[in-house]
Amino acid sequence: QVQLVESGGGSVQSGGSLRLSCAASKYTDGRHCMGWFRQAPGKEREGVAAINSDGYTSYADSVKGRFTISQDNAKNTLYLQMNSLKPEDTAMYYCAAARSPYLPVWLLLHADEYNRWGQGTQVTVSS
Repeated sequence: QVQLVESGGGSVQSGGSLRLSCAASKYTDGRHCMGWFRQAPGKEREGVAAINSDGYTSYADSVKGRFTISQDNAKNTLYLQMNSLKPEDTAMYYCAAARSPYLPVWLLLHADEYNRWGQGTQVTVSS
C-alpha cells in the first residue's frame, strides 16, 4: 500500500513561493501517475498538476506558468514548486497516486482516477 505524506505548506504573501513535497513510500520505479490536487473551503477538489509514468504533465489553466510538478524517483518524492502565489491559491493541497500505472494526459487532473491520497498540507496566501 502506497502511503503519501505531504509537507511544505505554510503562509506566504501574494507573489511569494512555496515548494510542496510528497514522500511516497513503496514507490516502485516511478511507474505511477501522481498528482497534486487542492480544495478550498466550500469548493470542490480540483486538479492542480499531475505527471504520468512517461513524464508528461498536465496543469490547471489557473496555475500554468506559475506551478511546476516534478518527481525524484530515487528519493520517492513528488514536488510542486509554486511561484507567484495568489490569494486564490489558498487551499488544502493533496498529493495523490492514480489507480492505473498509466493515464493519458487528458485524464491526469481527474480526481476519480486516483485512489491513494495524502493527508494534505495547508497553503495560505495573503494579499
